[in-house]
Amino acid sequence: MADPSSYRPKPGQIPDSPGVYRFRDEHRRVIYVGKAKSLRQRLANYFQDLAGLHPRTATMVTTAASVEWTVVSTEVEALQLEYSWIKEFDPRFNVKYRDDKSYPSLAVTMNEEYPRVQVMRGPKKKGVRYFGPYGHAWAIRETVDLMLRVFPVRTCSAGVFKRSAQIGRPCLLGYIGKCSAPCVGRVTPEEHRELAEDFCDFMAGRTGTYLSRLEKEMHEAAEEMEYEKAARLRDDIGALRRAMEKNAVVLADATDADLIAVAEDELEAAVQIFHVRGGRVRGQRGWVTDKVEAVDTAGLVEHALQQLYGEESGESVPKEVLVPALPEDTPALSQWLAERRGSQVSLRIPQRGDKKSLMETVHRNAVQSLALHKTKRAGDLTTRSRALEEIAEALELDSAPLRIECFDISHLQGDDVVASMVVFEDGLARKSEYRRFQIKSFEGQDDVRSMHEVVSRRFRRYLQEKLKTGEWDAEGGEVPEEDDGRPKRFAYPPQLVVVDGGQPQVAAAKRALEELGVDDVAVCGLAKRLEEVWLPGEDDPVVLPRTSEGLYLLQRVRDEAHRFAIQYQRNKRGKRLKSGPLDEVPGLGESRKLALVKHFGSVKKLRQATIDQICEVPGIGRKTAETVAAALAAAVPAGPAVNTATGEIMEDETPAPAGSSSDRGTEQ
Repeated sequence: MADPSSYRPKPGQIPDSPGVYRFRDEHRRVIYVGKAKSLRQRLANYFQDLAGLHPRTATMVTTAASVEWTVVSTEVEALQLEYSWIKEFDPRFNVKYRDDKSYPSLAVTMNEEYPRVQVMRGPKKKGVRYFGPYGHAWAIRETVDLMLRVFPVRTCSAGVFKRSAQIGRPCLLGYIGKCSAPCVGRVTPEEHRELAEDFCDFMAGRTGTYLSRLEKEMHEAAEEMEYEKAARLRDDIGALRRAMEKNAVVLADATDADLIAVAEDELEAAVQIFHVRGGRVRGQRGWVTDKVEAVDTAGLVEHALQQLYGEESGESVPKEVLVPALPEDTPALSQWLAERRGSQVSLRIPQRGDKKSLMETVHRNAVQSLALHKTKRAGDLTTRSRALEEIAEALELDSAPLRIECFDISHLQGDDVVASMVVFEDGLARKSEYRRFQIKSFEGQDDVRSMHEVVSRRFRRYLQEKLKTGEWDAEGGEVPEEDDGRPKRFAYPPQLVVVDGGQPQVAAAKRALEELGVDDVAVCGLAKRLEEVWLPGEDDPVVLPRTSEGLYLLQRVRDEAHRFAIQYQRNKRGKRLKSGPLDEVPGLGESRKLALVKHFGSVKKLRQATIDQICEVPGIGRKTAETVAAALAAAVPAGPAVNTATGEIMEDETPAPAGSSSDRGTEQ
C-alpha cells in the first residue's frame, strides 16, 4: 500500500487548465482515468487526508504509485480523451457498464446487393440499418412476420439465396408472398432495394404517410371494382397496424428520444434505457455495474452517455436525451453528442407531462433490475466465497486464491502437442486472460515435460514484466523503459496454479517455479480418475467431499482448461491436414493461392505449368512464379488413386481449394 504523499506532484507543477489524468500502480498499469475543468483543483482533492476521502477513493490513491496528466484545450476534448483512455486501458477503478446479455436488434443489411432483414446481436457493422435493441428475439420475428406481407424483403441466408438461384425455384416464403424472390429474378435489384428502404422508413417511425397511401389505393381499387386488390390492401393495412400496436404510443408528439434512469445503492447501480422513436418505444436495454469509484447519480449518467454513444453517429444519436440528473459538464456533453449526431441534441431532465411519466416507468424498471440482480448475486457470491474458502482451507493457503490459473496438455498420439492456460478470478472465468501454447522444446508425447515447459514459459513472462517495472532485477541487468499502462498478457501472478494431472505433473510444475525462484504461488493437481487433489511432495492426495463447493470450482477450472486445450489442438490439427505445397511458399497469401488454383483448376495442373504460364496469373511476378514452381517440384505427389472394386486408375482432375492439396501424400 503506497502513501499518496510519496508521489504527490510539487506545488505549481499541475496546470490550472482542462485535461485528463491517469493514476498508475506500482506495475505501471493504469488503474484510474479522470477528466477535469481544472487539473490543479481536481488532483488536489486526491491528496488530502485519507480520513476525509471516500473509502473507494482512498483505496484507489493508496493502490496507485504515480499520477500523470495531459492538457487539452477544451472540455469536449477532455471528454473524448477520457472515453478513449477508459476503453484502451480498462482501468480497474473506473465505472464500466457491461451488458448482462447481448440484446438483439432488427437489422437490414443495406450494404448488400439484395438487402436482408434479420435478427443481429453484437457490435454494429458499417452499412447496416439497425432498429432496437429489443428485449427478446421473438418480438423482432413477430414484427417482421407481420411486415413481410407488405414489404416482402429477403430474409434468407446467403446459402439459401444462392441455392434457390441455382435451382431456379424460390423458398417457401417466395411461394406464399412473404418474399419478393429476387433470387429467381421476380424483382430487379433496384426494386428490391426500394422495398428494403420502405421497410426501413416504416420502422423508423414514418408510418402515417405510408398508411395513408395504402388507404387511398384501397379506396381507388374498391371504386374500380377491383375487390381482390382492395381486400389485399385492407389486409396489408391491418398487418401494419398490428405491427405498430406492438409498440404503443408513449409520446404523442412523435418524439425521437432516449430516456435514461438510474437505480443505485452504496455498492452497485442499475441503468435502464428506453429508445423512443416516432413516439413509440422501439427498444430497451440495461446494465448493472459495481460502483468502484466514488460517483453520484450525475456521474453515473455521464458514464452511461459515454457508453451509449461513444461508438454511435448520425441518427443513432436521438434529438433528445432525457436523464434523471445533469452531469457536471452538461454543455461539453451536449456539444459532444451534437458532434456525433451532426445536429443539435437536447440533454435535459423532464419536468412534467408524458415525458416525466415515462421517465418514472423507466426508473421503476431500473429499480426492479437492481433488485433482481441483488437476488441473483447474493446466492452466487455466497457460493463462490465458500468455494474459495474451502480451497484455501484444504490446501492450507494463507488466504483465498482470488486468481487461479489452470494448465492442461492436449495431443493426438503425440502429434500437435499443445497446452492451455485458463484464468478464474473471484471464482469466475476471465476469458480475456486465456492463453494457448505450442510445445517447442521437444517432439513427441511427454505430458510431464510439456507441463514443465508451459509453466516455465508462463512465469518467465511474468518475471519479464516485473523486470520492466524494476520490481525484479535479473543479475543486475538494466531495467527497460516503462510500459504504456495497457493490460499485459502475463503481468498478474496467480495465488494458485492448478494442473490437470497427478503427482508427476504437479512435481513438474513445482520444479518449474523453483527453477525461476517463484516461491509465493501455490500448486496443486486434480486427477480425473478419482477427482483427487495432489500437492507437491505429498504421498497421499487431499480428498475433498463430493458435495464440496471447492471441489466443484476446481472441477470447473480443470474442465475449462481441458476444453480450451482440445479446441486449440483440433484447430491446429485441422489446419495441418488441410495444408498443401502452396502453404510452403514464403510470402504467398490466401488471395494469391486462390488465384493460382482458380486459374489452373487444380494443384496438379499448376504443377505441370511453366514459369511463364504461372506469371500470367494476376498478381504473380516472375520471382514468385519461380518460388511456386520450386515448391511444387520439391513436393513429391503420391501415385494416382485406384478404384478398389474395379482396379481402375482414377485421374484426379477436380479443382483444389486454396490452401489445400489435391495430391495425396503432399500434406506438410
